[in-house]
Amino acid sequence: DVDDPKAIQGTTRGLLEKYGPSRVFGTPLSEDAMTGAAIGMALAGLRPIHVHIRMDFLMLAMNQLINVAAKSRYMYGGQVSVPLVVRSMIGKSWGQGAQHSQGLYSFFMHVPGLQVVAPTTPYDAKGCLIAAIRNDNPVLYVEHRILHFQNGPVPANAYTVTPGRARITAVGGDVTLVGISQMQSECLKARLYLEEVGIQAEVIDPIWLSPLDINTIAQSVEKTGRLLVVDNGWVCCGASAEIVTQVTERLQGHRPFRMRRMGFAPVTCPTAPNLERLYYPDGRTIAAAARDLVEETRTGWMPRERPELNSFVFKGPF
Repeated sequence: DVDDPKAIQGTTRGLLEKYGPSRVFGTPLSEDAMTGAAIGMALAGLRPIHVHIRMDFLMLAMNQLINVAAKSRYMYGGQVSVPLVVRSMIGKSWGQGAQHSQGLYSFFMHVPGLQVVAPTTPYDAKGCLIAAIRNDNPVLYVEHRILHFQNGPVPANAYTVTPGRARITAVGGDVTLVGISQMQSECLKARLYLEEVGIQAEVIDPIWLSPLDINTIAQSVEKTGRLLVVDNGWVCCGASAEIVTQVTERLQGHRPFRMRRMGFAPVTCPTAPNLERLYYPDGRTIAAAARDLVEETRTGWMPRERPELNSFVFKGPF
């Protein structure tokens, strides 16, 4: 939506003036039809970027993405490609509630032919987007709302963050924390809380969910013997379930380990802020779960909140 007063969190500001209305334009609220148009552009040789402000309504375009974009190269014997980037926003904000806060990217991880990326940092946001644009496959680019308010180094020159490579963001030997999307930031907070009780957590950002770098995660778990995967979605049949399953397949019979998943509470997302705090994992609850894994018991420990770790407040509107 080029008329959005906040320019899609600033990401489209100035593009219309620079590239003109033939390359940058708003679309009707017709997710199915406009996704089909974007696929047609990709088939015709363009590299379109289609922005969906909320992932919840990407469900209206499932046929186009699952049955057309993901399968065209296979169905036409490799004669065509669909270099399409679908930007899709997820995450909590100011009471988005049931229909505006869902992280449904695991739906798309299930489908061969689609790639899925969920950057956490400004550096990865740029590098992953460039990699997605250059990719000849359709890519679902999942961006948490809070990502747009993060600070961090971003080189001016073009660069890519390679698909299928996770990143170890903190080294430790007691427990492996895998944080998906914004939960990566919460895992790094949890690591600081865990240091207070002498536990050293290794933190991993998968970045690309499909293709998924399970080797980096499995090697870490082989070292620590404990795995906690924290997702920005429900845990049932989610990205966390896939990561835990693949690690188990790699390490079974070779190295025993303990595991746990965390994500949305198994209910519809509430609107009230006090209920939201119970719905989403945060650094403190992640740290408490990780300590229980390490000590192999329910300790009942909850770290005292450190205000300096909670400096960000989302102000909306999207």
